[in-house]
Formats: sequence, structure tokens, C-alpha cells
Amino acid sequence: MNLAVRASHMDVSNAVDVTDPSAVGQIVRDLLGSRYPDIDLEIIDTLVIDFARLYRGQFPGFRACDLNYHDLQHVLDVTLAMARLMEGYEMSHAPDQQLGAEMALIGIACALFHDSGYIRRTHDTRHRNGAAYTRTHVSRGARFLAEYLPTVGLGHIVPVCQRLVHFTGYELNPQEIESDSREERLLGTLLGTADLIAQMADAEYLRKCHDYLYAEFEAGGMAGGNGNYSSTGIIYQSPQHLLESTPNFIREAITVRLDGYFDGVYRYAGTFFGGPNLYMNAIADNSTKLQERLALRAQDLAVADQH
Repeated sequence: MNLAVRASHMDVSNAVDVTDPSAVGQIVRDLLGSRYPDIDLEIIDTLVIDFARLYRGQFPGFRACDLNYHDLQHVLDVTLAMARLMEGYEMSHAPDQQLGAEMALIGIACALFHDSGYIRRTHDTRHRNGAAYTRTHVSRGARFLAEYLPTVGLGHIVPVCQRLVHFTGYELNPQEIESDSREERLLGTLLGTADLIAQMADAEYLRKCHDYLYAEFEAGGMAGGNGNYSSTGIIYQSPQHLLESTPNFIREAITVRLDGYFDGVYRYAGTFFGGPNLYMNAIADNSTKLQERLALRAQDLAVADQH
């Protein structure tokens, strides 16, 4: 596959439109339906439909998503990655070591609503943009799940979902997140991994960091003149500063989180694809492009200084 020609709305396989909830929903439905013959496929359809309604401003009590980085496409990309990671894991293990249908359903529910904390309620006049909730969006998302899941008959999975969504954020150290079982902790590592690899493998990752992510960080008090906190310890002063810091972010995301806290479970994407890990390959490709872009900028600045 030639990543250079991958369209901006397509997944790493260049086969799934990750801006289309129905397309991603069908893939998830097919994967889980084939793996777990007794799973309730209708509830998966309901979760996907309600997710789309929430992000499009059609869900009662909530505004539409007003973020350009943590948007509908990002969540669908994460959900697709999560389904693939779970399937790759199941393919690699004997039945008595597998996650099973209930945990797989929990994984999809968490993936679809892991960023719901960015969505503002209709009566929210405190902030002009959901990015203002960057620091607390995971806890807000956990509260949304507690309100929403019982309305679709999934109240029994609320406690585990509220714990698992924290694997996608920085409010809690992953080592400090409580879990009731080996399977639950594994699911958390798969979810945290899906969140990271999907965004770093995005065909437009570099542009989105520069054009969109910086603005979200600035609104959330993590960048710009009013910035006072950052999970990386860096207060980004401009979109370019964010890009210049991104190579180190990618390295640490891989070594500290993916290989460290999350036990290298990204390998199950390779299992799913039958060899090459398309997510990690795309991340490497984005890293190379970024290094080349930064090197060219440094050369241009050096030439300018000579004149």
C-alpha cells in the first residue's frame, strides 16, 4: 500500500471511510458478529447511531462537536482500530484466554464515547468551545457514559466503562487505574493503544497537529500566553512549536505508553492484518515526513540568517 496516496478520510488500509459512521459501524458489526455468534448486533448499531447523533448535534441536551482534531473522524478511527486490536488479540489466544463478547462490546462502547467529554451541553454558556474541557474531558466522558448507557440497557457495564476510558487520557497514570480482572486491564491497554495509534497514523496527522490541535490546547490552557499546564510538561507557544515537539512526543508515546504502560499490544494490529502492522508503519511514515519538514525549515532559516 502506498501511504502517500491515502485520502485524508480513509483509514490506514485505505479501504474504510472513517468519516462515515455507517461504514465503520458495518466493519465493527462484521468483526464482532463473526467472532461472537451470540452477540447482540442491534446494540452495536444503536451505539454507533447515538454516537453519530451526539457528534452531529442531534442528541437531546447536547451541542454538536465543535472540535476539528478530536472530532467524529478521530473517534471512528479509534473505534475501528479498537475492533481490529481486539480481533487480533482473539486470533492469537485460545478460547479460555480470550476477551469474549461482553468485553468486546464494552471495548466498542468505550471507544465510541471516550471523547464525549469534549461535547458541550446545550445550556453550557461557560465556554465557547469544547476544547476548553481538554484537561477534564475524560472524567466528563465517564459521566456521560454513566448517564447514557442505562438508557440503552447497558447500565451494568457503567462501572467498567468509567474506569476504562481513563486509559485514553492523562488525568490518571495508567498504572494507577483500578481494574477488576486481567481481561479488564487488557481491554484498557487495547483502548489506550487504539486512541494513540489511530491519531498518530492519520494521513493528515501533521497538518491536524499544526492547524487544529494547537488551537485545542490553547483553548484548554495548555498552550499560548495563557497556558499553565501540559501533560508533556511543555507549554506550546505556537503551532510550529507544537510540531517541533511532536517527534519527541511520538517517541515517548511509543516507548512510555505503547510499549510501557500498554504492554506493546499494538502488535495485535499486525496479527489482524496478517503480517505488516499498518498503524505502526503509518506512524513511522509520518515521523519521517515530519523530520524532513523540520529539517527543511531549519535549512531555510539558516539561509535567511545568512542574508
